[in-house]
Amino acid sequence: MDAVDALNEIAFWLERGFAPTFKIQAFRKAAGIIGALDPEEVAARARNGRLKSMKGIGDRTFEVIRQAVDGGVPDYLEDLRQRGQQPLATGGAELRSALRGDLHSHSDWSDGGSPIGLMADAARTLGRDYLALTDHSPNLKIANGLSAERLREQLDVVADINADVGDFRLLAGIEVDILEDGTLDQSPEMLDRLDIVVASVHSKLRSDRSTMTERMLGAINDPHTNVLGHCTGRLLQGSRGTRPQSEFDAARVFAACAGNNVAVEINSRPERQDPPDGLIRLALDAGCLFSIDSDAHAPGQLDFLQYGAERAASNGVPAERIVTTWPLDRLLEWAGSGK
Repeated sequence: MDAVDALNEIAFWLERGFAPTFKIQAFRKAAGIIGALDPEEVAARARNGRLKSMKGIGDRTFEVIRQAVDGGVPDYLEDLRQRGQQPLATGGAELRSALRGDLHSHSDWSDGGSPIGLMADAARTLGRDYLALTDHSPNLKIANGLSAERLREQLDVVADINADVGDFRLLAGIEVDILEDGTLDQSPEMLDRLDIVVASVHSKLRSDRSTMTERMLGAINDPHTNVLGHCTGRLLQGSRGTRPQSEFDAARVFAACAGNNVAVEINSRPERQDPPDGLIRLALDAGCLFSIDSDAHAPGQLDFLQYGAERAASNGVPAERIVTTWPLDRLLEWAGSGK
């Protein structure tokens, strides 16, 4: 098989399985190194051993490349494929199979780890009909948020990808910060050009209940907002530690979501599991739509939708209330209805 494809697929499975970042990066880096070379040169260097002397090619990556250029599926990749046949989540299989897309993902343009093209390729491989690219907005400097100029440049990249992929659509989007005054952290002119706007709070998460409620309502009432992202901001595990959920008037916030046709995100990241189950049920009773999203920062994390589907199913959320089960034309009609 193609050695670059083998290395990238290994990285995908490692990302999906929560492997250490340094291990994943070794395979992504090796793929980038040999991807810049002529395939015949890669094969020759692999067979005579000279590839080992290249910076960024270790023993394991060399072994994978050598087995790939010799015409077989590398042993390490085959082992990962076998392990990957087991689902990440045991519940929600029917709902998982109904999902057509994902409205929250990040690339290396902000705080993701992979190029836009790799994210799109992985989504297609997983059978998605569409994926929204939603890198961060400028206020989130720690995540290299996109200025209006950089976002404008990214729209051209998205258009180029869509010109080549045929039956898949990469949606132009943003995860826009909800600022302290409830406004969105991007110009209305740029937001008008996007397919999907996910609005999330990323700062001052311990604000009092009244302040946080008014802040969220401001964003929900903005006609550009399509999805309310990870609404409590909680963290349950992971390298960033834990964080309690924000306090807000959930009844008012979810009533506003229902009234403004804004979907409540069921964030599938294991460290978030946001909203908590009780709030999912409250949003369901309020008449809200939902969006099951991966919030992926790497290709393998796109498969985290399994966790979100399991939680949605366990809380009785019907498929027809989940916008990411909708076909693309219906989704885009909904997303553009308020603009």
